Amino acid sequence: MYENQDLHANRRWLRLFLCGDVMCGRGIDQVLAHPCSPEIHEDYMRSAEDYVVLAEQANGPIPRRNGPSYIWGAALKQLERMQPDARIVNLETAVTRSNDRAPKGINYRMSPENAACLAAAKIDCCALANNHVLDWGRAGLIETLATLKNLNIKAVGAGLDDAQVRAPAALNLSKARLLVFSFGSPSSGVPVEWAATQNAPGVNVLPELSETSALRVAGQIMALKKPDELAIVSIHWGSNWGYHVPDEQRVFAHTLVDKAGVSVIHGHSSHHPRPIEIYRDRLILYGCGDFLNDYEGIRGYARYRDDLVLMYFVDLAPTGGNLQALKLVPLQIKNFRLSIPSQRDIDWIQVTLDRECRRLGTTVTQRAEGQLEVTAGDATAPRVHRS
Repeated sequence: MYENQDLHANRRWLRLFLCGDVMCGRGIDQVLAHPCSPEIHEDYMRSAEDYVVLAEQANGPIPRRNGPSYIWGAALKQLERMQPDARIVNLETAVTRSNDRAPKGINYRMSPENAACLAAAKIDCCALANNHVLDWGRAGLIETLATLKNLNIKAVGAGLDDAQVRAPAALNLSKARLLVFSFGSPSSGVPVEWAATQNAPGVNVLPELSETSALRVAGQIMALKKPDELAIVSIHWGSNWGYHVPDEQRVFAHTLVDKAGVSVIHGHSSHHPRPIEIYRDRLILYGCGDFLNDYEGIRGYARYRDDLVLMYFVDLAPTGGNLQALKLVPLQIKNFRLSIPSQRDIDWIQVTLDRECRRLGTTVTQRAEGQLEVTAGDATAPRVHRS
């Protein structure tokens, strides 16, 4: 059984909901109530409606003009049951009707009116340092920031100047004050020229993933973080496919734990979940996978099952920030909304993730009601080599 909601107030730990890329632009925007113009400028598609057609060919009709709760589907019930203290996502789309299209091949946007979907899931904070938030120019970014502010959703990792992009989002929760930092790495496709400057909007670009760079970031965190505050670093890094975790990512993450006491590294960019590490009682998510996208019907990477997604419920000690528990809830993207997967699919993602996590010393087991649990395993994770 899931814990009773009445226990929330008496819970001794801090519970966070994290997920990977929320890509509610393009095709998803088209099936919500207030879509942008469907025109796109991709090599193989000229209308965002074409992505809706692909999804319908794969899984049947998708209703149009849906309300803001539609895309979350079964996730809303899980959020209600798990009662997280904060809900943090990587929002990988511009929220704008701007036509200032960046010449980059694939451009995501959803209308400001459709951004009500974020409020429907009670999202508290959106990490924006990624490779799609400036898809419709700096005017599109400014509109994105204004829309989130109007919805009382904190934005981090993008802003009107370099000082704003470096500043963390501060979440004043009942059990702790949480600082959320957001960075985007060129290894995930974030253009270096998108970096904010003293006089221009942009994102918090991390030019390299070296130990020297990690020490610099750790210094920035320590300059802002008070002893009784907890810190999360949300970082868009790495390739889209595959399970390999580069040594540079592990060194970077370990350095932030060692030098700045970061409680959670919230990594994303991969289109499917990547391995999880528990290092010195701190959580490192190397790739959370997509959470919402319009990829149904697109072929080529079926072996990774990017239709299967995860909700990450992270329990932290409010003093010190050590990991107390990590529970995962598998869901499936179908008809551009989240649904409960079959037991066979839950088995697949548990076995696959467990196999990959064991290489980093963690195990993934099944619990009741379709949940997975991640724990530090008996195996010793291989050491990373520091330069």
